[in-house]
Amino acid sequence: MKVTLIGSTGFVGAALLDELLQRGHDVVALVRDPAKLAPRPHLQVLQGDVMDAAVVQKAATGSDAVLSAYNAGWTNPNIYEDFLQGSRAIEAGTRAAGVARYLVVGGAGSLYVNGQQLVDSPEFPAAIKPGASAARDMYTALQKETALDWTVLSPPVGFHGGSAAQSQGRTGQYRTGKDEPLWQADGSPGDISAADLAVALVDALEQHLHSKARFTVAY
Repeated sequence: MKVTLIGSTGFVGAALLDELLQRGHDVVALVRDPAKLAPRPHLQVLQGDVMDAAVVQKAATGSDAVLSAYNAGWTNPNIYEDFLQGSRAIEAGTRAAGVARYLVVGGAGSLYVNGQQLVDSPEFPAAIKPGASAARDMYTALQKETALDWTVLSPPVGFHGGSAAQSQGRTGQYRTGKDEPLWQADGSPGDISAADLAVALVDALEQHLHSKARFTVAY
């Protein structure tokens, strides 16, 4: 399968790149700085800005699917606006390229606890609320999308770069949920390594799972 990957130099995107190549897919990686990606078999690197739908269209043309792990940067003071602008451009470029299958890594903030999305709860960390709100609003908009065969993967609540699960590496094991967080047996937030998050999304791609739906995963 030929796949266009957005965000391949980021934490989750790098894991997605590894997983796609390991499974023998041909990957077109759209990046701002090609120097960040070493040459690898079955990898084509294109330089460009995801804020430009025409650039995304060029990168996506001829692909079977577009996978996006786009993040506007957690320290970006304009993360809310930039994330939504970039997401809209990626979606528009994917549509213009005639690619139907679109899989995107969203956020945990759109998951529901007791009928309320986590990002709207008073306990939600203020430092990451703008980015989480943008990811939630991206997912809300995608629910009205008709041209794209979309899938959104919400990471577990405990997922971050320094979480304990990152030491697990790639196990190929995970549980799936839908709109509510998955918890550990002791009641603590669910977690998963970036490598296994990538396994779950590439499984969804290859097996055509979660069409026009959101899902979440955890160990």
